[in-house]
Amino acid sequence: MRELPPSALSQAHCEACRADAPKVSESELAELLHEIPDWAIEVRAGVMQLEKLFSFKNFKQALAFTNSVGALAEAEGHHPALLTEWGKVTVTWWSHSIQGLHRNDLIMAARTDQLAASAEGRK
Repeated sequence: MRELPPSALSQAHCEACRADAPKVSESELAELLHEIPDWAIEVRAGVMQLEKLFSFKNFKQALAFTNSVGALAEAEGHHPALLTEWGKVTVTWWSHSIQGLHRNDLIMAARTDQLAASAEGRK
């Protein structure tokens, strides 16, 4: 298991996101993506999202990671799309209320990376 040094993003907590909250600016997004370089930006139905595939040795370990991400999401009140398959988990973050990316999504991506660094069975 690899340990990741904590980043400013991974140490931050989410703030309440209202429907009128601003989306992350292009300059802020470019700056913060340096802290989560392995995350891809996907646009689906005009909505910008952050997505990453995490690989595991088997389904049990992928499911355990999914549950860890779920617990983190519940604690922060900010929930991703999670697709768990044999040996892999796809995590997608975006803010439903603003139909795009908020700073919270980048925080949660960084915190997901922290969880993954110590997850059992990572490939």
